Amino acid sequence: MGVLESAAAPYMGMVLATTAQVGLILISKQAMANGMTNYIFVAYSNLLASVILLPLALLIHRSNRPPLTFSLICGFFSLGVLGCLAQLTGYTGINYTNAEFASAMLNLIPGFTFILALIFGMEKLACRRASFQAKTIGTVVSIVGAFIVTLYKGPQILTSQSASRLLDNFIRTPQSSWILGGLFLAVDCAVSSGYIIVQALILKKYPAELIIVFFYCLFAAILSTVVSLIVDRDLSAWSLQPNIRLIAVLYSVGA
Repeated sequence: MGVLESAAAPYMGMVLATTAQVGLILISKQAMANGMTNYIFVAYSNLLASVILLPLALLIHRSNRPPLTFSLICGFFSLGVLGCLAQLTGYTGINYTNAEFASAMLNLIPGFTFILALIFGMEKLACRRASFQAKTIGTVVSIVGAFIVTLYKGPQILTSQSASRLLDNFIRTPQSSWILGGLFLAVDCAVSSGYIIVQALILKKYPAELIIVFFYCLFAAILSTVVSLIVDRDLSAWSLQPNIRLIAVLYSVGA
């Protein structure tokens, strides 16, 4: 029983992580609908996470902390760049579409990760193995499904609107914005997959997970703050009122 539980733990972890990510998409959409830009949201989230992680990382890894080198710092910075880019493009895509669409696009991440793992030699090309075939089929299905939901947006089926008003709303729907949002979300998934690959490579050299995440959040916070100050100079956007903004930032740290 213990062996089965240990074998299932990584899969349960991925399910919980995906569930938390869906919740983050929903609550961040509400925060940005109340005036918080995606740049500021990413800056606040990563800054708070880095402040919380620093003492935890030093406490947990106080005895088994490998020495930091310049190459490792560069690796942490690359994680920050990838993570910041993924978050910014992801939240931009959510602004152009909606939370349900963004949640569906998350299915691209395993497929892109599998492709990158093949490219970097982390996954063996074993076409005759059932597990490899299943991963390949899942990758194709996820990518095709993402193209379908991006390029086709049908009218709402269950609605209290009249048929004529429904048709008028459908005709006036900005399809270009929907496709643009889908492309931003696809970039988010591709960059997130790259982040996973780079993180796995760094973990082999530096097996101190919390320290890696701390540096990632720190660099992502710095980068997103710089971008937000350049792109959006409205200081009122930095306010954590109404409360949904603060709640979204706090939830993002836990997610």
